[in-house]
Amino acid sequence: MSAQMQAVIDQAEQDLLHTYNRYQIVLDRGEGVRLYDLDGKEYLDFVAGIAVFALGYGHKKYNSALKDQIDHIIHTSNYYYNEPAIHAARRLKAVSGMDRVFFTNSGAEAIEGALKAARKYAWLKDGRQDHEIIAMNHSFHGRTFGALSVTGNPKYREPFEPMIGHVRFAEMNDLESVRAAISERTCAVILETVQGEGGIHPATQEFLQGVRQLCDDNGALLILDEIQCGMGRTGGGQAMFAWQRYGVQPDIMTTAKALGCGVPVGAFLLRGDAAEHSLVAGDHGTTYGGNPLACRAAETVLEIFEEEGIVAHVDEVAPYLEKRLDELKAKYDCITDRRGAGLLQGLEFDRPVGPAIERALEGGLILINAGQQIIRFVPPLIIGRAEVDEMMDKLDRALTEAFS
Repeated sequence: MSAQMQAVIDQAEQDLLHTYNRYQIVLDRGEGVRLYDLDGKEYLDFVAGIAVFALGYGHKKYNSALKDQIDHIIHTSNYYYNEPAIHAARRLKAVSGMDRVFFTNSGAEAIEGALKAARKYAWLKDGRQDHEIIAMNHSFHGRTFGALSVTGNPKYREPFEPMIGHVRFAEMNDLESVRAAISERTCAVILETVQGEGGIHPATQEFLQGVRQLCDDNGALLILDEIQCGMGRTGGGQAMFAWQRYGVQPDIMTTAKALGCGVPVGAFLLRGDAAEHSLVAGDHGTTYGGNPLACRAAETVLEIFEEEGIVAHVDEVAPYLEKRLDELKAKYDCITDRRGAGLLQGLEFDRPVGPAIERALEGGLILINAGQQIIRFVPPLIIGRAEVDEMMDKLDRALTEAFS
């Protein structure tokens, strides 16, 4: 490490609140599926800013659109209309089949809005203030109070309790646990279509269909969190969102991360009765959400996805990634499972994976974990077979160095 990079790291440790245990590199620029640090070292990126940079770095149309928008107008506030928000909302509705869009600054804020909409919907029906929300154990929805309250991992919640209350937890892919928890007080069931931080667990067809039916039978709303697994990451023909692979439509859904491909933007979307009979003027708001710059990013991302056939490309390359990961699993006894959907994959180990991720970083490969024993693979969606092969070579060496 150069003295320059060490000086930047030392300064950061003096000035930034220490809520992250950062890797000891300073990333400086990106190109395609590669990142470069201040010393000029090249890294193959299989994290994509945690499933954010779906289009890779330096996409010309994306960059040009943002530069153009900066020269027009960046922010106005939601007291006025702006064209990028309208265009982005229309495109988002077209690919999701939902009816209404509320733009936020982040995924956690999208979750907050979704929870408020569900509570308001139920309150309008019966005036009760004791409605419950059912969430899943091992889920992760964000770190704001509402999102944290429905995150099914006590270690994230306990230091900040009490949470918002009236939240019950069931088990992912265990329909009977949801059936046991649901009641006349239930206003919503929330779950990730594919659990990310909780270990890369896709919902089963039977489970998601069953939860949809339980919600319908009990007058509850189904909220699907697609913040990490959405925006084409799981593939599936024309499926922009993972739930579309199942043929099960939510009443409310959340999206973020790859929606802006680096510009902070998220959204929650509503359909049917949830869209028409929940939040009204004065119920919810945001200063920056839906501003022209963020929405120009989202609009452009959705255009590029369509023009370049990004989801179809995921369908082409994802089976090859799965095949290569399965080969690695067969080679190493310490790998106990491979699971995922599309370009959201995980390898589970019988030990902590931190040492392997560190070795990979030293070898020019950026990876991330999902829990202590799982390596998560969320590369830019534009990767090809050559990048998969390169990643596998680097990871193979890292595993040998870390665990042999």
